[in-house]
Amino acid sequence: MHLNEQIKQWNQAAVKILDIRRVILKAGEEVEPYDLPANGFMYATRGSAWIVVDGQEHEVNSFYMLHAAKGSRLQLQVREEFEYVLLFYRAFLAFPNIRNTGRWEQRWSSPFAQQYAFIPQAPLSLMKHLDHLEKAWFQPGNIERLFVKSLFYQFIHELMHQLSAEKSSVTISDPVQHTLRYLHDNYREQVTLDDLAERFNYSSRHLSMQFKQKTGSSPIDYLIQIRLAEARRMLIKSNVTLREIAVEVGYTDVYYFSRLFKKHVGISPIRYQQRVRQQEIIEDRPLESSESSIGWKWKRGYIGYENHYQYIDGGSTPMRRKKTTSGIFLVALLSLTMLLAACGAGSATPMASESTGASSNNNNTTVAATSEPGNQVNTDSGTRTVSTVKGDVVVPANPKRVVVLYLQGDVVALGIKPIATSDVYDGAAYKNELEGVNSLGTWFEPNPEAVIDLDPDLIIVPSEETYDLLKDIAPTVYIPYEKLTTEERLLNIATIFGKEQEAEKLLSDLNSKVDESKKILANAGILDKTVSIVEGGFKGMVIVESKQFGRGSQAVYEYLGMKAPEVVQQKIEVVSDAAGSTVSMEVLPEYVGDYLFRSTYEGMDNLSDNPIWSSIPAVKEGRLIEIDFDFFYYSDVYSINKQLDFVVEHLLDAPKVK
Repeated sequence: MHLNEQIKQWNQAAVKILDIRRVILKAGEEVEPYDLPANGFMYATRGSAWIVVDGQEHEVNSFYMLHAAKGSRLQLQVREEFEYVLLFYRAFLAFPNIRNTGRWEQRWSSPFAQQYAFIPQAPLSLMKHLDHLEKAWFQPGNIERLFVKSLFYQFIHELMHQLSAEKSSVTISDPVQHTLRYLHDNYREQVTLDDLAERFNYSSRHLSMQFKQKTGSSPIDYLIQIRLAEARRMLIKSNVTLREIAVEVGYTDVYYFSRLFKKHVGISPIRYQQRVRQQEIIEDRPLESSESSIGWKWKRGYIGYENHYQYIDGGSTPMRRKKTTSGIFLVALLSLTMLLAACGAGSATPMASESTGASSNNNNTTVAATSEPGNQVNTDSGTRTVSTVKGDVVVPANPKRVVVLYLQGDVVALGIKPIATSDVYDGAAYKNELEGVNSLGTWFEPNPEAVIDLDPDLIIVPSEETYDLLKDIAPTVYIPYEKLTTEERLLNIATIFGKEQEAEKLLSDLNSKVDESKKILANAGILDKTVSIVEGGFKGMVIVESKQFGRGSQAVYEYLGMKAPEVVQQKIEVVSDAAGSTVSMEVLPEYVGDYLFRSTYEGMDNLSDNPIWSSIPAVKEGRLIEIDFDFFYYSDVYSINKQLDFVVEHLLDAPKVK
């Protein structure tokens, strides 16, 4: 930028002084690399040092003036005792005719975003201005702050005057480089585009455009790739749990993290770990390497910065399963035993007729079709053939030893108590119904040896990975829960047990409760009011934008049919994989409706003293309803029933909208 243009923009700038400090460092001392918290001037008053700003080196001696932009990375090494003054400020173009010219490129080359350095011809004059600024800065009172601002403009006037006589080295600060570095250093934190724009003093739109132009992706997509890359590294190299890895890379919800992994990598965390580790085993056995010549090709993303952008793998998450020789042997032995038993009985496995839904075996056993085509009951052998996405599965007609992963709420609702399940959150609605039931750990990484020891006669699983893991132990039914509604999932599970009538009764009762709840809320003048559901804290708040996300979204948005504020409702009505958006506290009020549900969990931020949070009408007027994360996590028919009771009761108890 030409000096005249700089002067013109300084004339149109609104400025706030953030800090003025004097620093003295001894010979040999170093300042480790750190990012400047704001735009700043550094003026060396004595001594010498090597300074590196965004990779550009400066040999600094007395009276050396350096300007760098917010987010620039600074590193300093002292040669001889070094004294300098730091002045941090915030500035932006204040007048519409300048700010709205349409030439957004000017925003990137403004004087506030430039890095330049020079030795002034009249150094003592600049020092005098800085001395006056420093002295006034430490005086209390608003009038003194106004005086500081007037002194700053005098300093800028002198600086521009002397800069015009010098050939200074000017470099435009690269906002993308700053953003890249920040994302790599802070990927564990809750980060939003607004946060990044505020941190580096750019508009969200311009930062996003510039970032995408240079990297090919948006800042948030890039952040996801960083997180997945780190998680994939941990998945392969460490033995920590999937939940621990999710938290380490910035996700509090391990299930959301697992879905995100599969969406971006194309394969679930468990299967990814299995295949990569199996590939490592093959590579360690040269004589066997010819058996598999297919190399895994994963989606790759930008993971690089410092003026060059490079690709490395991005991905994430682990399943921790102990593959012991004894476990494999037990599975094989059990499979062999089952095979021999079947052969000894002299009967073939009943096969379903695709055209009629009935079949007969070699012994002319009668098979009756259930209400679900392809599901048949063998009345002589006491088995049932269930049609699944993995093909027909023969299960006991009246199973006694059921193992179920994740889907236990629907099983409990049907009046069945399993012998073992995956972990259940303490606050789950059906927690007490599972008292005394064995726990198998998280649903996505059950221990197969523990399942074998329980000698189940039926296993129900929610994923292909767990199906592959357990299918040889006992008859295993895979229910693709993510692709089914609550009603579809319940009916699918009911056909396994021949409890279709019970399922229809549960759904009929649920629909009756929903109708009655709507009438109650309508009569109270609440049903037509807007409702928001959020989860998070100071660094970012997730706005639920789906009817299938949990956190009460099924009860509120799907069953009661209540609406969110328009900016949220538009997204709820669009079929999408996205479950929610993270927004900063500053813009949160725009997303909050008449009533506000906040998901609560141990260790969450206390927002009671936050002025923005407290100013939200729903919070200020007592229509904030805290919902327990554990209780509202599940979406089975048992949980939905209890959640509806909670939602209706608390909406009625809250103060009415004025």
